[in-house]
Amino acid sequence: MQVQAPSAVVMIRPHHFRSNPETQGDNAFQTPDRGEVAPRARAEFDHVVDSLRTAGVSVHDFDDTGTDTPDSVFPNNWFSTHAGGHIAVYPMYAANRRRERRWDVIDSLKANYRVQDVIDYSGLEHDGLALEGTGAMVLDHIARVAYVAKSHRADPVILERFCTHFNFEPIAFDAADAQGRPVYHTNVLMAIGTHIALVGLEMIIDPARRAMVADRLAETGRDVIALTPHQIGAFAGNAIELCGRDGTLLALSARALDALTPEQITRIEAHARLLPLSIPTLETAGGSVRCMIAGLHLSRRT
Repeated sequence: MQVQAPSAVVMIRPHHFRSNPETQGDNAFQTPDRGEVAPRARAEFDHVVDSLRTAGVSVHDFDDTGTDTPDSVFPNNWFSTHAGGHIAVYPMYAANRRRERRWDVIDSLKANYRVQDVIDYSGLEHDGLALEGTGAMVLDHIARVAYVAKSHRADPVILERFCTHFNFEPIAFDAADAQGRPVYHTNVLMAIGTHIALVGLEMIIDPARRAMVADRLAETGRDVIALTPHQIGAFAGNAIELCGRDGTLLALSARALDALTPEQITRIEAHARLLPLSIPTLETAGGSVRCMIAGLHLSRRT
């Protein structure tokens, strides 16, 4: 495992997948269902799991046990793991997404990995606050920076508390699409790898803040690849770097790869092997490959 690129992940197999009516109001990436989608979503999920395992990534897959958890396939929103044996559990904005939290998943991680503590922020939901994990935050584990697009899914009070507990510097900014709609999750806007960063820079509204984000990423020696709003809409920013059997790979959707230019692909492949995954049904929920994967930055028990 590298600092930025985990070699093991948690994924939740969906059994009742559908477009979530409770998140349609602020998720502009979400599209209505067309017919019975749950079986197709489950087949796409299994394809992703098989592809990751073939590439040498360790996948801990769990079956969804709920019937009213349409977004359960996106576990990175309700928990994250951190070097040194730390786990964070997060408060969610939509009421039906709060039912996605699975303490049996946390217990399984404790059994297989060295876990020192679990910091649970979920009780702050009672105060109407939310911080939706590594959807709301894109974490630079190397430079210890948490990049955050401002939204009601990323409360600044909890963000400050998380950054204090986990030793990150928060960098928050306003971001919007071409229609002026706020970006609901930061991880559709940017992806940070060990030597590359994919960022929809022009969607960051304030020019000074835009330059600051680009500069901070470049300071670490990363190749900063600017994505267009069209590419962000195709989920090109919703990628995740993982450590596989043969080195570093960048997992992203087939739709996202199709949106990249040959020059961008060449720059990415200088640092990571591209692993495109076909998930058109799952993407109708407004998330893509990154949202499906909760990376494990923990040490295995011997």
